[in-house]
Amino acid sequence: MLDVSLLGTGGMMPMPNRWLTALMLRCAGSNILVDCGEGTQIAMREASISPKPIDVMCFTHMHADHISGLPGMLLAMANAERTEPVVMIGPKGLFNVVRSLRCIAPELPFELRFIELDQNTEEYKLGPYIINCFKVNHNITCYGYSFTVPRKGKFNVEAAKKAGIDVRYWNALQHGETVRDEETGRTYTPDMVLGSARRGIKLTYTTDTRPCDNIRRAASGSDLFICEGMYGEAGMEEKARAYKHSTMQEMAELAASAPEPPKELWFTHYSPSMLKPKLYIDEVRRIFPNAICGKDGMSRELMFDDETET
Repeated sequence: MLDVSLLGTGGMMPMPNRWLTALMLRCAGSNILVDCGEGTQIAMREASISPKPIDVMCFTHMHADHISGLPGMLLAMANAERTEPVVMIGPKGLFNVVRSLRCIAPELPFELRFIELDQNTEEYKLGPYIINCFKVNHNITCYGYSFTVPRKGKFNVEAAKKAGIDVRYWNALQHGETVRDEETGRTYTPDMVLGSARRGIKLTYTTDTRPCDNIRRAASGSDLFICEGMYGEAGMEEKARAYKHSTMQEMAELAASAPEPPKELWFTHYSPSMLKPKLYIDEVRRIFPNAICGKDGMSRELMFDDETET
């Protein structure tokens, strides 16, 4: 299961009912915060989410509305008595930006570890996630992220019994570990008792970009695609192109054209001038029927296929 919490959906500046861009993912005890705009701490409190368990932070780019909430967030984590290291992922230059922001949060009881991105696509395995980072098309270097929770094959009890594997080793094998029975000298490997890998859970997130092939490829096969919907009004296409943003309609078209269209699309990162995104959702749904206007505090539990209630 992957728990998704859309903390803030605003772009450029916070609004009375719309904090700046931030997303929280939680799975198997590992928490990922994606972007940390102004007001993220408040949004987390409103969602009853503690900052202490955050072990990974991913930043799309270095514009203030995506990272200005970081110093306060780090201090909140310190005040919550976090001591474990935190991994930070973002475009090249992230270390220097964070170092500058930390002039107002200099003392932390935990280590910051940096992964700076400079390739078109990069992949990392952290905790229960496979994180695919892909460059998008903004007016500064900007990345989107796909988060996949893979799932091993189903444990074959009959195969384990037939191989004479003691039941005390089953749990380790089910979790992908190789075990050795010291009494018999036999070694057992997961492939002896696990079937083919099953479909996992995939979420793709991107903001501040023009539509591009990297996003289309990343969104393909996603259970949930979260993307910017900066503008919805007619006549804003030229402004979106000029500032390297996207309209709701453009991103709906991109999702619909993916090799395997995502199951669901949520919009985020709205322009302050667009007070009611829902005014445009009917038009968008004619392009991509399962599109939703994201709002602050929206959450969803993404389940593995055979765990979904029918």
